[in-house]
Amino acid sequence: MPLQAIAPHVWRINIFNFVNAYFIQNAEGDFVLVDSGVRPAANQLKAAAAELGRPPVAIVLTHGHIDHVGSAGDLARGWNIPVYAGRLEKPFLTGEDYYPPGDPTVGGALAQMARLMPAQKFDISDVLEIYPEDGKLDILKGWRIIETPGHSPGHASLWHEDDRVLLAGDALCTADMDSVVGMTTLKPTQFARGGTPFVPDWKEMKHSVGKLADLEPATVGAGHGHPMTGGDVPQQLRDFFHNFKAPEHGRYVGEPAKTDETGVTFLPSAPPDSLPRNMAIGALAGAAAFAILGRTRK
Repeated sequence: MPLQAIAPHVWRINIFNFVNAYFIQNAEGDFVLVDSGVRPAANQLKAAAAELGRPPVAIVLTHGHIDHVGSAGDLARGWNIPVYAGRLEKPFLTGEDYYPPGDPTVGGALAQMARLMPAQKFDISDVLEIYPEDGKLDILKGWRIIETPGHSPGHASLWHEDDRVLLAGDALCTADMDSVVGMTTLKPTQFARGGTPFVPDWKEMKHSVGKLADLEPATVGAGHGHPMTGGDVPQQLRDFFHNFKAPEHGRYVGEPAKTDETGVTFLPSAPPDSLPRNMAIGALAGAAAFAILGRTRK
């Protein structure tokens, strides 16, 4: 998919019709890459940078889950640039610890995928830098990095006040990833929970959504789904916050995982998982067939 301009000096690139990365052009004309997709996305992102005319001067991660950090290390080393992330993401990006495990018992299409995802450690310590506590980077003047934990301990979103542009990472989605239709087609465009089976703290996540709603953005680009823009976006985001609900059941619904600068310090017990692995594989195969069939009919 080619680069898509979503706001002044902001471009979206959709990776494998699943996850988004964004290029931001700063006041000096340099580019910054926000998130990096899965590891096989490296060539796609290199091609996008070539289309823009030059590689970025840095990569900023909203968080370190596999679909956002996958190609960051390879790209940063190849371009000889730093990767910025929050301090509470550090232990998960330096090989010190694993994120809290995904919870397939919350239900929904993405939860079936969670059953098949092995835990992975990433070590990009050779290129990793922690962004300042005030959320301001010289390479991103006009932008502010806002802590929006919940989906991950050190999750962050990026905000441009003048243009009222929000890059929300997985603090929320603009497609319903809990449904087969939403996950495979990324339509219809709507605010929805971000990565339900991978959320270790639902109270924090709702608080973060409220923080983003208070910004009243005119354009929202999330980690998953099509960007949303227009005069009704602030009200839609406020409505989403006021109606926000955690899943009815799940490992982290009643009690969150706890983390600090060293990694995970507490995990609630995993509930029984009644769906066998082979049924999860069948569900995913059906979702893939649905997606392929839908595209061939277009």
